[in-house]
Amino acid sequence: MTADPVDIVALTRALVDIDSTTGREGATGRWLADYLRRCGWSVVEQRVDDARFNVIATAGGPAETRQVVFSTHIDCVPPFFPSRVEGDRLYGRGACDAKGILAAQVSAADRLRRDGESRVGLVFVVGEERGSDGARVANEAAPGGSRFLIDGEPTDNRLGLATRGILRLKLRAGGRAAHSSFPELGESAIDKLIDALVELRTIPLPADAVLGRTHYTVGLIAGGVAPNVVSPSADAEVMFRTVSDAAAVRRAVAPLERLVTIEHVLEVPPVRLRTVPGFDAAVFPYTTDIPFLSRWGEPLLFGPGSIHAAHTADEHVSIAELTDAAGHYVALARALLAP
Repeated sequence: MTADPVDIVALTRALVDIDSTTGREGATGRWLADYLRRCGWSVVEQRVDDARFNVIATAGGPAETRQVVFSTHIDCVPPFFPSRVEGDRLYGRGACDAKGILAAQVSAADRLRRDGESRVGLVFVVGEERGSDGARVANEAAPGGSRFLIDGEPTDNRLGLATRGILRLKLRAGGRAAHSSFPELGESAIDKLIDALVELRTIPLPADAVLGRTHYTVGLIAGGVAPNVVSPSADAEVMFRTVSDAAAVRRAVAPLERLVTIEHVLEVPPVRLRTVPGFDAAVFPYTTDIPFLSRWGEPLLFGPGSIHAAHTADEHVSIAELTDAAGHYVALARALLAP
């Protein structure tokens, strides 16, 4: 165990300054695992693929004694850019999503351990930004005694009441190629796709009293072969931010199948979350690793930083908010562990 408490700013900057764009988390994982071992933690490097691994740490003793687990992700979206400090703000890729969060969780767990609390653990996963493959693997390693999972994402130091799910669908239209001077000899797949997307705007989608109304984004469109050819194929990927069972959305959009085929790509369910008295709480429209970490216990969502700064060209987090977050994590753990 180190003689000094965790320096949250130094730890955040050290993590930010290693590029861990999704798929490239190996170097950050090795640095973090070595750091935690030097601080006296018992660390397991849980392999996810040939290059990447989750970092799972305990204060010692049987894994079954862990009752509260702090968790967040190691990976970041591109492009990488290193850390800098300007005034009270710490900038850099991952500053708030989620390396600053990770540092605050390590600091909180360290404080608890120094106070004699050994029932806490750390689960830091890869791949959150691209399908949660690290969380899916980590779920298989959950011990039987874990009761609560405190997942870290930027929530402005508020607890989450609920998060939306996602449903990704691909709308694929088929046509028949022809010379564009004789369009009547062909069948335009692009026209069919446009008709389907326009009709999608008119379809009522599920709503929820807490999470609000389902909304969607047409994120990708592709089609055609040349400007002077009637398009033989076209497709679009649509991301729904769901507030209910995804099956309800699929039923709602089923009438579009007279124009396009609908292919399922990805589904993550919405989540209702535990709260603790004394903490502000809010609904968050994004998704997290929580649905894939169900075996680690009842979920809570909490973290410093704003989701509006995450993924941006000037991603940042307030240093005061980082420091406060460590104390909040300690208070949450103690409330959950109280008799």
